[in-house]
Amino acid sequence: MHVHQAPCDGIPQTPIDITINLVIMVSSVKDPREEVLQAWYMDDSDEDQRLPHHKEPKEFVSLDQLAELGVLSWKLDADNYETDPELKKIREERGYSYQDVCEVCPEKLPNYEEKIKNFFEEHLHTDEEIRYCVAGSGYFDVRDRNDGWIRVWVKKGGMIILPAGIYHRFTLDESNYIKALRFFVGEPIWTPYNRPHDHLPARQQYVKDFVEKDVVNHAVDAAA
Repeated sequence: MHVHQAPCDGIPQTPIDITINLVIMVSSVKDPREEVLQAWYMDDSDEDQRLPHHKEPKEFVSLDQLAELGVLSWKLDADNYETDPELKKIREERGYSYQDVCEVCPEKLPNYEEKIKNFFEEHLHTDEEIRYCVAGSGYFDVRDRNDGWIRVWVKKGGMIILPAGIYHRFTLDESNYIKALRFFVGEPIWTPYNRPHDHLPARQQYVKDFVEKDVVNHAVDAAA
């Protein structure tokens, strides 16, 4: 058995040594987005929706796994969002011409209780939902391919894009406050379509792009 040791001066490294070192280096590099975005599978509890609702044991979901569902994310400079060149680049590349600010908390949001209840109803939109958290934090829950709930915790500096047609919902966490920028291509349309609305073209396109595509890929892998 080869026992790996740290290389000493004058002692050449074997290919196995080099491979192990590369694996260690890659695994030790943390995705900076994880500082402002985390995701996990939810339990089935009916407790306060603002609680984390982890499964036991906890079952985390990587941001790459979210991307496979069409959910994109970034870590940005929330203290300088008005002049951030990276945000400007994202907006230009994706055509986000509209921007506004939304603060969700009992003191700032009219009809707070009704709005929070509506946000937590499972629904979809016919366009992307783009939220950039510049203060506070909140939970965006999305369905996976097997209809399980994944909770995405977005904190200050986290930007998330939910694709058109994905079933999702939103709630505050226990901090009871989030300030987020909202973006849109053209004039905004915020219409929520509560589940079920599987007949909508946006939903059918989402299923084709992210659900059926994955099923086909797994079938190809199994046959290989």
